[in-house]
Amino acid sequence: MKKFNIPSQYRSPIIGKIKESRQVLDPKKKDFSPTTLDFGSVRFHIARHFGFCFGVENAIEICYKALDENPGKRIFLLSQMIHNPDVNDNLLSRGIQFIMNTSGKQLISWDEISAEDIIVIPAFGTTLEILELLKEKGIETKKYDTTCPFVTRVWKRSDQLGKQKYSIIIHGKYNHEETRATFSYSKKNAPALVIKDMNEAIVLSEFILGKRALSQFKTTFEGKYSDDFDPSQHLENIGVINQTTMLASETQGIATFLKGVMEKKYGIENAKTHMANTRDTLCYATNENQDATHELLNKQADLAIVIGGYNSSNTSHLVELCEEKLPTYFIKNASEINPSGDITHFNYKTSTLNSSVNFLPQKDVVNILITSGASCPDTTVEGVLEKLLSFFPNSKKTEKVLEGL
Repeated sequence: MKKFNIPSQYRSPIIGKIKESRQVLDPKKKDFSPTTLDFGSVRFHIARHFGFCFGVENAIEICYKALDENPGKRIFLLSQMIHNPDVNDNLLSRGIQFIMNTSGKQLISWDEISAEDIIVIPAFGTTLEILELLKEKGIETKKYDTTCPFVTRVWKRSDQLGKQKYSIIIHGKYNHEETRATFSYSKKNAPALVIKDMNEAIVLSEFILGKRALSQFKTTFEGKYSDDFDPSQHLENIGVINQTTMLASETQGIATFLKGVMEKKYGIENAKTHMANTRDTLCYATNENQDATHELLNKQADLAIVIGGYNSSNTSHLVELCEEKLPTYFIKNASEINPSGDITHFNYKTSTLNSSVNFLPQKDVVNILITSGASCPDTTVEGVLEKLLSFFPNSKKTEKVLEGL
């Protein structure tokens, strides 16, 4: 796999050593068991796959290249390049400005952007409408387009489905940048609809099977379908694609469920022409991180720490998996762990910050599970490890523990 030129501030000697040792022992990535660092009084069980993925490293390399190649020029990102506060704060400190926030709200007027400016497209991609607007302004966008190749693969699949006369069902969060971009590309050649979860898939199935009046469709899915979507015609042939950071198991579950709906309506043999096979739209990195987390949860532990940006979809899904089994703390970096023994952590369901007192149990050996989102730098994970170790003054030295890898 390609090696990217990532600024050293995101590289960690500790995490790098862990990843390198696993790569040597398991070059084909078939072993999803976690790495255990035994410090004596505390054991860290670290997921096999975590942190920067291919798409994120590609985006970071291109974005910092834009900075290096354009001294003195104004450089804009359409929105946050990735959902990580440490990375985005550093880009802001280097002079990059964000045109929109993550929900698409305008922060800088398009009237202020000219052909002399440098525009960087974030890893989530952007809509066809925005690309056309930039083209009209005379702005070249291909050179610094950091769109993840696995996102563009989903777009290409939606294009194929549209040409095959399938309606596109997008499993995603409607206001997420990637979903907005995927919706834009999908509706170009096909009627498109966004559903966020299995509950909405069940509601959709009721329209398909005639259990709900089609007259209710546009109210039920208001703001989530393309202008040309006619439920009386466009629910006959469908294909499911996804926002790549969603739970892969949920996307597969939705596709399997809707396949069953089509079999019920048209018969098992006939259903094959009404439901497209779209398993190839799932992102490898999302799958690997989620599979590694499932394996991580086989370890007996006292708590889990999940590290990443609070607006990171893929990170919140790792939290979702962990909290089903044990106390889980979703933190953005080491600053959320206080010397007093309290921890500030994010509740992704309510979008609120909470504080837990004395979150580390008092026992001879504490076992902690650790993973991070696909946009989380290795240095951020290292910072959390070191902060946690500060609560165990009699633990083994890090250099000694790493020798055992």
